[in-house]
Amino acid sequence: MKKIAHACLAMTAGLAVALCPALTSESAADPVAVAPPLPFPVPPAPPYLDPAFYQPDPARVAAAVPGEILSARQVHLANFWLLPLDVRAWQLSYRSTNTRGEPIPAVATVIVPHRPAPSGRRGLVSFQMAEDSLSVNCAPSYTLQMGSLPNPLNPVISLEFVEVQAMLQLGHAVVIPDHQGPNAAYATGPLGGRITLDAIRAAERFEPAGLPGTATRTALWGYSGGAIPTAHAAELQREYAPELEITGSAAGGLMADIRMAIDYNNATSTFGGAVLGGLFGVAREYPQLASFIDRNMNPLGKALRIAHEGQCVALQFAAFPFVNIKGLFDYPGDPMRAPELQPMLDELALGHRGTPVAPVLIYEAPLDEVMPINAVNKTYDTYCKDPAAKVYYTRELFSEHGIAAAAGAGSVAMWLNDRLNGIPAPDGCGNRDVYSQLLDPGALALFANAIGQTLASAFGMPV
Repeated sequence: MKKIAHACLAMTAGLAVALCPALTSESAADPVAVAPPLPFPVPPAPPYLDPAFYQPDPARVAAAVPGEILSARQVHLANFWLLPLDVRAWQLSYRSTNTRGEPIPAVATVIVPHRPAPSGRRGLVSFQMAEDSLSVNCAPSYTLQMGSLPNPLNPVISLEFVEVQAMLQLGHAVVIPDHQGPNAAYATGPLGGRITLDAIRAAERFEPAGLPGTATRTALWGYSGGAIPTAHAAELQREYAPELEITGSAAGGLMADIRMAIDYNNATSTFGGAVLGGLFGVAREYPQLASFIDRNMNPLGKALRIAHEGQCVALQFAAFPFVNIKGLFDYPGDPMRAPELQPMLDELALGHRGTPVAPVLIYEAPLDEVMPINAVNKTYDTYCKDPAAKVYYTRELFSEHGIAAAAGAGSVAMWLNDRLNGIPAPDGCGNRDVYSQLLDPGALALFANAIGQTLASAFGMPV
């Protein structure tokens, strides 16, 4: 079996999954031992102090197939670092692939509720969090653990964890990948999409999770920085992981094209620093952009780059409002139209790989102050040129970026729950404009129930 695995590794990623589906769905290696959780009150080590798990031997990574588990350990999770959550949870270190087809290590958190699956066949939600950071120490695998260091600059993951718990309360398992990878390559969708799909593979083959293998109905969910890998994973699935049973994906607050996002935020937005941080994150994965920045960014831009390095989401969004991103370059013309960058920027944009195979739900606020609605409209139109498309698009008129995230959570959870329970999505495309998704039937009740049960779990109620 290992010889076959090595032969498959010599192929391109797409050819390998096409010709060797057994290796990309069922583990070719023997099951790994699961390390016990840390005893109370020993705190978990941040990723940079935990290289054995986060940066395993490169030779061992290279010898594995995508999604193969390298190490596993049980962990204790908590709301806001302190309030324990009564679930079964593990971290998996596994093999994934970067945008150059090279093997890389990745880490994901797998969570299984105590309550039974609603349909007798447990579904899986791959939840991509808005990590939006340039440090591996801001990753959800660390932030969600009981006893991790409280970080006021990294509050988004703790807030989004309520949405994760909504899906657990519905009886589904959840996998949360550190989708930015070992170099914290913030906003790099093609990388995050691969890491996400391989996290699903790892979760499916992880026996203690009790999932039905490649028969696991799986849904993708992400907002803002989490929508980037979610949407790219949905597009990449056809080529990179065709054996997975993806039943639907939901992406909101979506950055569909980084060029349009830079145009939209350049010197005009209070959150321009978040887009600038994303540009620096992409440079960590694409050497051509890193080289372009080194050659053409002026001293002020390089100083801001240093200030962004190693920072979590709050600084990415709050720092440097109204920054003139293009003015940080000494380049004759628009730096984002430089010919040598266009192939990379095309790869980062949604829509050029074709319409996702699984149904897609997109939700966006026209008044979003970070992500331009025109780019999302264009992506929707591109997807719906495919006669087989199943794409549903909600524009929330009375919201902005943050409000739409919370207001849409109940409706999205209900839509994904239907997909995970085997209820097919309607054929075709559809779009609508609403004042607030909280007004959708059942959405407010589900949202309130998720918050109530999350609060109850702080007092020991098992999920």
